[in-house]
Amino acid sequence: MALQKFQTEGSSWVIKIGSSILTANGQGLDKQAIANWVDQIALLRTRGIKVVLVSSGAIVEGMTRLGMQRRPRDINHLQAAAAVGQMGLVQIYESNFQRHALHTAQILLTHDDMTSRKRYINARSTLKSLLAMNVIPVVNENDTVVTDEIRFGDNDTLAALVANLIEADLLLILTDQKGLYEKDPRQFPNAKLVEEISARDQRLDLMAGEGSSLGRGGMITKIRAARMAARSGADTIITSGHNSNIILQLAEGDVLGTWLKADSEKLAARKQWLAALPARGKLVLDRGAVKVLQHAGKSLLPIGVSAVSGNFKRGDMVSCETEDGAEIARGLVNYDLTETGKIIGRTSDAIESVLGYMGDEELIHRDNLVLI
Repeated sequence: MALQKFQTEGSSWVIKIGSSILTANGQGLDKQAIANWVDQIALLRTRGIKVVLVSSGAIVEGMTRLGMQRRPRDINHLQAAAAVGQMGLVQIYESNFQRHALHTAQILLTHDDMTSRKRYINARSTLKSLLAMNVIPVVNENDTVVTDEIRFGDNDTLAALVANLIEADLLLILTDQKGLYEKDPRQFPNAKLVEEISARDQRLDLMAGEGSSLGRGGMITKIRAARMAARSGADTIITSGHNSNIILQLAEGDVLGTWLKADSEKLAARKQWLAALPARGKLVLDRGAVKVLQHAGKSLLPIGVSAVSGNFKRGDMVSCETEDGAEIARGLVNYDLTETGKIIGRTSDAIESVLGYMGDEELIHRDNLVLI
């Protein structure tokens, strides 16, 4: 596949390295593999390509250092392992990049950094400033303080959000597979590799399988990450990190893997931020409302919603889904869960009589709505 658009000087890449290839079969960090990836990233920098590295591995490294045989289930021990492992992760990246006279910076993020507009802008400014100073940011989720309720869920999602933050040209996800297959290659040895496809192609959801035991993210999270990255115009490539020269192959313009193209319109900066917010509830839309949102660019009215669930307040992000369960949009809702449940399926002029007051006529205004 020809990838010339990513090779130009000044282009920016987000490279995500997963636990399945970052660790030596769960026995701590694979130092030789990390050194190899660092050497390739250093060569990218000599070509004027900016790189942000999103790295897993802190918990696994911490487990190794603490002698843990199994991944802890309780949050306190997980956070303790992350705190210990983060030291080893930072040390090995810093020492390897120093061999190339490159400085690194550790960036630890939580979902709170994305939900706050001010913190979102600060994170973006910091990352862009570091790149301008020829520094390699090494990003990870702040596992030492995050809870299940506010975590990103996996580093694929985090990498996509970073791609949104810096408006990257490419999101490169290095994994233990050559790419996405039409069927699970572990069960179907003759399964065909998907080489090039739109990130929005709905067939991708049927192709995705389960993840490894080391990491939390499977192929489905990588597809979702690609769609998220596409919101800011970034293409995504999923490929094997076991190939010792995979990053350089990409830089030369040709590589085996799956290329998920961002063929949709790039979102404005504010809507990129909106898309990063966690959904606190779900609205089920009828066919008419789906059509209006997707093709007419209008707001979502209560009459187009048939069901509601979750636990949200006014101003929270909610997911908008079809009756078949496919997410088509997200937006900031103008009413809380109880109020929304009372007015769905009704016309806007009935809101006052139902609630006893008149707020907004829209359930979600189009300015606060992001299509998926």
